[in-house]
Amino acid sequence: MLPLSTRRRQRRASAWRCLTAACLYAASALALAAPTAPVLRPTDTIGLPTLGDAARADLSPVLERRLGEEIMNDIRRDRDYLDDDPILEFLNNFGTNLVSASPGARGETNADFFFFAVRDPMINAFALPGGFIAVHSQLLIAAQSESELASVLSHEIGHVSQRHIARMLGQQKQDALLPLAALILAALVGKAGGGADAAMGVMMGGQGLAMQRQLNFSRDAEREADRVGFQTMRAAGYDTSGMVAFFKRLQSTTRLYGEAPAWLSSHPLTGERIADIQSRIREAPKPGHIRPDSIEFHLVRARARVLQDESQKGRDEARGAFESQMAEQNTQHQTAGMYGMAYLSLKQGDLKAAQSWLDKAKGSMRPRPGVLSSERPGSDGSAMFTGLGIEIKMAPGQPPAMLAEAVQDAEQAHQKFPLSRALARQYAEAMIAAGKLEQAAQFLRDQVQQYREEPKLYNQLAKAYAAQGKIALQHMALAESYVLTGATPAAVDQLNMARKAKDVSFYDQAVIDARERELQQKQKEDKKDDKDKDRDRDGFAVGVSAGDKLDTRTGNGSGARFRLDTGPGPGLDATPGGMRELPGLPSRNEPRSSPRNDPARLGDPFWWQRPQ
Repeated sequence: MLPLSTRRRQRRASAWRCLTAACLYAASALALAAPTAPVLRPTDTIGLPTLGDAARADLSPVLERRLGEEIMNDIRRDRDYLDDDPILEFLNNFGTNLVSASPGARGETNADFFFFAVRDPMINAFALPGGFIAVHSQLLIAAQSESELASVLSHEIGHVSQRHIARMLGQQKQDALLPLAALILAALVGKAGGGADAAMGVMMGGQGLAMQRQLNFSRDAEREADRVGFQTMRAAGYDTSGMVAFFKRLQSTTRLYGEAPAWLSSHPLTGERIADIQSRIREAPKPGHIRPDSIEFHLVRARARVLQDESQKGRDEARGAFESQMAEQNTQHQTAGMYGMAYLSLKQGDLKAAQSWLDKAKGSMRPRPGVLSSERPGSDGSAMFTGLGIEIKMAPGQPPAMLAEAVQDAEQAHQKFPLSRALARQYAEAMIAAGKLEQAAQFLRDQVQQYREEPKLYNQLAKAYAAQGKIALQHMALAESYVLTGATPAAVDQLNMARKAKDVSFYDQAVIDARERELQQKQKEDKKDDKDKDRDRDGFAVGVSAGDKLDTRTGNGSGARFRLDTGPGPGLDATPGGMRELPGLPSRNEPRSSPRNDPARLGDPFWWQRPQ
């Protein structure tokens, strides 16, 4: 018989082996019990399933939309938000065409999409909760065709329609059990005499499994968005090879960074994604008609190039780019170069040169005798040409006669393009500048009745009232503008100032009192929702922070979102050219001097590796 001490050591070893086996079994069981996001097969057609139903318990569609609106309110106040009406109108018309062509593009939440641009030198795009999709200005400049732009926006639409953000929260809640279970099992291993190393190994194994499952989910979400985007842009009539071309362009611009191993990346390798899309192009039926590029696409790229960098160096680079465009053989590129020179001259205050370049741009679009106009399908860009002409005539330093012409041109443009929001607001601004205040106020009152969600209209209406000396109405209009931008307390203050105005009428007092009660009730509901949101956020703190503020210069901020990244970034994702989940900004307790808040990292893909 063995000595007692030997038998005890054998029993402890046996117990340790049993606990180790139990740890592995429990980890495997948890992994199987919490499946990751389903992946669509290559043979799936446009009838994609709605995969967001299970996500309602984690993030309801109403809360998701409200979270997106809160982020957007912060973005609109940022200096890098491109509040340029022609660019916004083009992006929203372009995105609406994509969504309308695919019946399931809005998803089970029937998302109301809004597309906008931010000033950023990186080729990126990202989707916020609730259907808000951002495009970096550099992406607009880098896209060589509408099909390439459609491939990026369709991908982001896929993230929204498949509710990847809500599903990610559910996935994180499930994965939160893995480290906890590993910690308990590690304690049992240590108590059974397995040693500190064995206990630490079990604990780290559980954490590693949770992280790997998050990476698996992110890669599956990116593949799914690629496939949804492919079918969305194909249904809208765009050339699907534009997606391959854009991926290759990203790959060529970031080849120096290299790619991390596939199992460490939060998105598939770029080469794998290119191969998948090429396979789908070969298997899909040949399209009957492919949309040609519109002239508006090239004009918007020219505006984005001017607004991208307003320093002297940036303007010199923009001028060089426009001169190169005008030397090309493509008529659309030549016209865009002339338009860009006109807009650049306007920004520099050279009004005579701006008008001259604009006249040349409009003249280049006229049909030439004996020349086929195969490069000029669809619109002739007259809406954008007219808009820039009105901007030039309303610029500071122009004589009063020019201002009168601007009003006449704006009125005719509004009648010709009644659905153009940019031209409608421009018409109102021209009337205010020309002193036609009552006519402008009447026009804006009609506009706010039709478009109640446009804060710019209320700001213009307040401006018209202020010029007329109608102080009470001015503050009432500003209150509505603040409500639409999420500043309810400021809106209540404006109503109080309207109540104290000398020209307030009895009818105005009644309207103010009723509106103030509505806003006070809204404030109470918002506070209650904020408490519920903070309580829910405590359950999934990893990667999601609904209270953080957005920094549009880096793309990071409140909430989870997916974007197109072209360079290595912080965390595990160091792969260029793919769509990835963005990490949140620092918490409220992290000082603003934190390296993650340093604007100096703009454009530096390795900022997180630099010594601080």
